[in-house]
Amino acid sequence: MSTAPNLPLPPRRPEDSHPLRTIREIRESLPEQQLGHFDAELADTDIDALPEMLHRWATLGSDGFLDRLESAPFEGLEFGQRSYDDAADGE
Repeated sequence: MSTAPNLPLPPRRPEDSHPLRTIREIRESLPEQQLGHFDAELADTDIDALPEMLHRWATLGSDGFLDRLESAPFEGLEFGQRSYDDAADGE
């Protein structure tokens, strides 16, 4: 397997919303259970659609959402009644 030369990365754009710059960095930032989904989508994505797909996964891998979800997954949620139960009572 050949490796890419150590070329400098392009300058960051100010609107970049994530610090991840390579596919390897994106993969390393994802939880293990998401790697298969990422790899499958990467394999099936058209070349023209790669920038958008990679940007979406990079944002998912660096936005901190999973950390917040895993730290307090049910905080602020009320359980017991489903929202559609009210609609069924009025029928």
